[in-house]
Amino acid sequence: MSQNYETLLLNGDEAVSQAVQLLQQGECVALPTETVYGLAADAANAQAVDKIFAAKGRPKNHPLIVHIPDVSHLEKWAADIPATAYALAEQFWPGPLTLLLKKAPHVDDVVTGGLDTIALRVPAHPLFLSVLAQLDSGLAAPSANRYKQLSPTIAEQVSKGLHGRIAAVLDGGPCAHGLESTILDLVSEQPRILRAGPITKQQLDVALGCDVEMPKQHVEVVPGNVKAHYQPITPARLVTTELLVADMAELQGQANYLLLWSEQAIVQAKAAGLTASQWREMPTDAALYGQQLYVTLYQVDQLGVANILVELPPQSDDWRAINDRLSRAASY
Repeated sequence: MSQNYETLLLNGDEAVSQAVQLLQQGECVALPTETVYGLAADAANAQAVDKIFAAKGRPKNHPLIVHIPDVSHLEKWAADIPATAYALAEQFWPGPLTLLLKKAPHVDDVVTGGLDTIALRVPAHPLFLSVLAQLDSGLAAPSANRYKQLSPTIAEQVSKGLHGRIAAVLDGGPCAHGLESTILDLVSEQPRILRAGPITKQQLDVALGCDVEMPKQHVEVVPGNVKAHYQPITPARLVTTELLVADMAELQGQANYLLLWSEQAIVQAKAAGLTASQWREMPTDAALYGQQLYVTLYQVDQLGVANILVELPPQSDDWRAINDRLSRAASY
């Protein structure tokens, strides 16, 4: 795709109105959500949705999430909607939960990747909600990045990655969660988590009053479920705490940058004399770690190091989404 756009950075009092106008004209606009920035286009306009795939370099058989203004729009996009969808929407919408449902007959295959299902959610970011309210329609919006690269959580990332490829970026500040939404399959006989995210299995178990399936590996064709994804430009590698501690002195002389979280590894890094330009301390809280993950990898990408070595995070359920993203980021 040629670089045909000036790619405006929208902020200020008129920013939402400008974004709405561009979207009504069939253009793509990057919008902030509480998860990551999304690359939005009118989901009812197949030609506009095509521009998403062109801008990202994303295969057209990959379905897109459609963002809607509120729960009343479910019936405009989905069919055979179970009562559980409304119960979950009442508890978690607006918010980072995407529901996989049977698609309505009129929904174009370009949105669903040719599948008979559709992924829907109501985002929590006030700017995105303002845009949706003015449009009174749905917006298809995958993450606003080139295919398989890091999802953006600040406007600068979007502008740098998609400059010239999209009409505009609506600057809404840093994203609150920093990881993509949880995707829950409500089409199968038993609810299944198809992509781990900010809404946890435990929360969904309680909300539904049943055991929600959560496979260790997600292979279904839903957004974000390709093996190599969410990748920085610099090769990333997951390393256990034990190996990092044992090899810390050797790593010091190499062009590596370390992302550490455990006290053991941090103490060893300081003892080995690693400088502030060689490593960073990551949060020990899963939510804060997720919030900082993508933007940290983006910042390290600017340093020109040879490798990013990421200390393997805890393997508990509350770290499932982070481990999922890191396993794909390190799939070189």
